[in-house]
Amino acid sequence: MSRDPVALAERAREGHTASGARLIRMLEEGDEGAIEGLRALLPHAGRAHVLGITGPPGAGKSTLVDRTVGELRRRDRRVGVIAVDPSSPFSGGAILGDRVRMNTHATDPGVFIRSMATRGQLGGLSKTAFEATTVLDAMGFDVVLIETVGVGQDEVDVVELAHTTAVVSIPGMGDDIQAIKAGILEIGDVFIVNKADLPFADRVAKQLTAMLHLREPAEDGWDPPIVKTEAERAKGIAELVDTIERHRAHLTETGGLARKAIRRSERVFHELLRERAAARVLASQPDGGASVLEALGTGELDPYSAVEALLGG
Repeated sequence: MSRDPVALAERAREGHTASGARLIRMLEEGDEGAIEGLRALLPHAGRAHVLGITGPPGAGKSTLVDRTVGELRRRDRRVGVIAVDPSSPFSGGAILGDRVRMNTHATDPGVFIRSMATRGQLGGLSKTAFEATTVLDAMGFDVVLIETVGVGQDEVDVVELAHTTAVVSIPGMGDDIQAIKAGILEIGDVFIVNKADLPFADRVAKQLTAMLHLREPAEDGWDPPIVKTEAERAKGIAELVDTIERHRAHLTETGGLARKAIRRSERVFHELLRERAAARVLASQPDGGASVLEALGTGELDPYSAVEALLGG
């Protein structure tokens, strides 16, 4: 298969899944040439509904995603899935690799599943998830679903990428409302109480309702609904997808899609600017900044003084 990124981009647009997968892999590996393929796809992106599903480990997100994909396929939606996993400390790759809980969709040409490693990124999202979403969008997938790593308090970055963010809670995890931690309550467009057959599920839903009343009203007037599901038995999944599609319609009517697209572009811009500016500063040093790092290690410089030394301040 060709490694020419522009050729890969063109074939991906024509429906060649392997070409899209190859381009995503090149982007994930930091291949600078792959950006040309991404640029070729950007004018064709912007149609997919990007759905983020986040929440604490053990909330049943993967099973919920699997059932949600099944319901979307029943509605004849093409679905791309980006499952962001913790990084292996040895290889840097995704620990869980291909999601075994989604293997029912492995042979469905209308579903694309990709596991990605966080590679140390804060916020529960891989940097390349932004780029992979663009590739899948331009390939014609109707919904791009992002399942985040589930690190609890750092699960807020998904809101910068997703049009609709669904926050999953379950009863019986110590404190009933995990969603109130570190801004999680503020990012949700839809709240899901999964494993709703367990004791105290109704109490979790009531507490969420009470907490949402304390939240600042959304600028577009959307009132986040609470949906109870039992993902293992596929109960409540149709209602969940109805709610997600209702939110998409609301965004379309209120101009929310355009606002989120601007916010996403600004986020990517700032990330790229920081990354490339730092690389250029280090490259401008005779030793690539090694002496400054050594001084940091010995305690001769603190981080603030090190930055000033590199920037000539």
